[in-house]
Amino acid sequence: MLNFTVGPVMSDEMVRAVGAEQVPYFRTPEFSEIMLENESLMKKFAKAGEDARAVFITGSGTASMEAAVMNVFDENDKVLVVNGGSFGQRFVELCQIHGIPYEEIRLEAGHTLRKEQLDNYNGKGFTGFLINVHETSTGVHYDMEMISRFCKKNGIFLVADAISSFLADEFDMKALGVQIMITGSQKALACPPGVSVMVLSAEAVKRVENRNVRCMYLNLKSALKNGERGQTPFTPAVGILRQINTRLKEIEKAGGVETEIGKISDLAKDFREKIKDLPFEIVSESMSNAVTSLHPLNVSAYDIFIRLKDEYGIWICPNGGELKENVFRVGHIGALTKEDNTILVNAFLDLQKRGFL
Repeated sequence: MLNFTVGPVMSDEMVRAVGAEQVPYFRTPEFSEIMLENESLMKKFAKAGEDARAVFITGSGTASMEAAVMNVFDENDKVLVVNGGSFGQRFVELCQIHGIPYEEIRLEAGHTLRKEQLDNYNGKGFTGFLINVHETSTGVHYDMEMISRFCKKNGIFLVADAISSFLADEFDMKALGVQIMITGSQKALACPPGVSVMVLSAEAVKRVENRNVRCMYLNLKSALKNGERGQTPFTPAVGILRQINTRLKEIEKAGGVETEIGKISDLAKDFREKIKDLPFEIVSESMSNAVTSLHPLNVSAYDIFIRLKDEYGIWICPNGGELKENVFRVGHIGALTKEDNTILVNAFLDLQKRGFL
């Protein structure tokens, strides 16, 4: 199997080797050391500053999205949500579930957020901002510099879901004034799914500590307290956290976050160059390095997904809902190479030759 989805993605040999080991007991100094190292490297790669904290939630990225919403906002807030696809919609639904007043900026699929749209919300009393840095469902990568300026100007608490963009696109948490960044184990971290990570600024930590959240499992106050000694409140996904440790140290040894972003950027550019003569349209107005979203001009996007999977042993990423027949996505994260890109493009060419593209 050759996997070009956007998560889970392919892991390298070292990460897979750790996953094949017996899972150890975790209330030990050895595991605490691993967790403290994980926290330190996550803060470094997010460029969050030494006074930031990182917590590891056993749950998918949605668990951390919900934890962020319920631990830092309440009925006294007024939150602005960018809704450009299924993950923006998830933030909307989380605000609804937790009774948090909000307004949404609804965007057409594939369209980015523009300054003139955002300017309409200046001085309107918003206290929070929820953004998916990369709306993975459509492949749109938002202009975080523009959003940062808006939030700083209006004194707004900024929460950024960087689940699919972390390690794939430039992101400086401290410079952007992001108070909480969220990512997941199964994207560019290239580990199995099951763990999400939240990096919190000192201001976010203070806000969490001053709130009483009626939740046990997603209570960040408890997670932060346990994290001081390299532990978690409840049984974590021990094996995945050990794999994350291996992967973070690999990235550090290879040159750090800039080297990793450069590698993924090169893969994305290589793929986009190789498909330029194929009957596809790029959907997104502003692409992330992590994924290329494509609209096939002549056939069903979902049919291409099925044929590649069943006839070539290649996985691309289908879309759901109204985009199912119109858009598929090709990921550039995980243990992929330019040679793998060529294999996929050759499969596209073969489908074209056979009259299926």
